[in-house]
Amino acid sequence: MSAAPRPRIRPRRLRQSPAFRRLVAETRVHPADLVLPIFVREGVDEPMPIASMPGVMQHSLDSVRRAVTDAAEAGVGGVMLFGVPEVRDARGSGATDPDGILNVATRVVREEAGDALIVQTDLCLDEFTDHGHCGLVDDRGVVDNDATLERYAEMALQQARAGSQLLGLSGMMDGQVAAVRDALDEAGHTDTALLAYSGKYASAFYGPFRDAVESTLEGDRRTYQLDPANRREGAREAVLDIEEGADVVMVKPAGTYLDVLADVAATSEVPVWAYQVSGEYAMIEAAAAHGWIDRRRAVAESVLGIRRAGADAVLTYWATELARWITAGDTE
Repeated sequence: MSAAPRPRIRPRRLRQSPAFRRLVAETRVHPADLVLPIFVREGVDEPMPIASMPGVMQHSLDSVRRAVTDAAEAGVGGVMLFGVPEVRDARGSGATDPDGILNVATRVVREEAGDALIVQTDLCLDEFTDHGHCGLVDDRGVVDNDATLERYAEMALQQARAGSQLLGLSGMMDGQVAAVRDALDEAGHTDTALLAYSGKYASAFYGPFRDAVESTLEGDRRTYQLDPANRREGAREAVLDIEEGADVVMVKPAGTYLDVLADVAATSEVPVWAYQVSGEYAMIEAAAAHGWIDRRRAVAESVLGIRRAGADAVLTYWATELARWITAGDTE
C-alpha cells in the first residue's frame, strides 16, 4: 500500500522561526502608532502613584517633563494630557482658566516636547466638575447638552492657546465636534486637529481611571455614553462626527469593543484610533503580578490585537515601555 501523499501546502513553513514570523506578519505595531495618556496633578511636587494602576503616576509639572521626554525618545507618537485640579465647581471653571492645571501642563509639555511628538489634551469637564459629570447639569441633575457645548467651545480655545495640537473630545455630547470646530475656526485656530471619541461606551472598565483623576461622580453616565449592547450605534456616531469635521475618530474601550472598532475602520474616511483603557491595563497588571500570565507577551499581544482589528493608533498606558520593547525586537 502506497504512503499517503505529503501535503504540498504547509503553512507551518512560515512559522518556523522568529525571522520568518516577522517577515510574513500581517499586522505590526510601531512606536509611532502609540499614544501615552498622562495625568498631571495640581499642587504636588513629585509624582504620586495610582494604587489601581501599578506603574502609572499622577505627575507633577516637573515630573511630567521627564515622562514626555522618555516617550519622545522611545519614538511614541503622542501624549494625551489629563488634568487633576485641586478645586472643582459645578461649571468646571478650572477647565477654562488659563492658569488651570491642564492648560499650564500643556504649555509645559509643548515647551519640553517641541515637535518630537504630538501633544494632545482631553476636552471634557468631568475632571473639573464637583458633580463629576462630563457636562453642565440642570436643576434636575440632568446633563444639559447645549449648555455644555458652550463650555466645550471655551475649553477648546484655551487648550489651543496653550499649545495643544489635537483636542480629544471625550464628553459624548451631541454636536460637540461641530461646536468646537466652529469656535476654533472663528478664532483662527484652523490647524488644531480634533479627535472625536465617537464610540465611547458606558463601560465598567473605567474604574481605575476615575481613581487617577479623583472623580467625584455619583451615579453613571449612561444617558450620554453608548450602551454596551449596541454595535451599529458606534459606527453611526463615527459617521456623524466625521460629517461635523472630526480629523480622527476613536472607539473606547478597545478590547471589549473590537467588533465596533472593525466596523468603524472598514468605512471611516479618517484615521481610527482606540483607547486601551485603565481597566484593561489593571487586569493584565494584576494577573501578571500573580504570575498567571507572561506580562510582556500579554501587553504586546493585547495592543497587537487592537491594531489587527483596525486601529491606526492605540492610546495605552504601556506606550513608552512597549515602544522600547518594539525597538529592541523583544515582544515575543
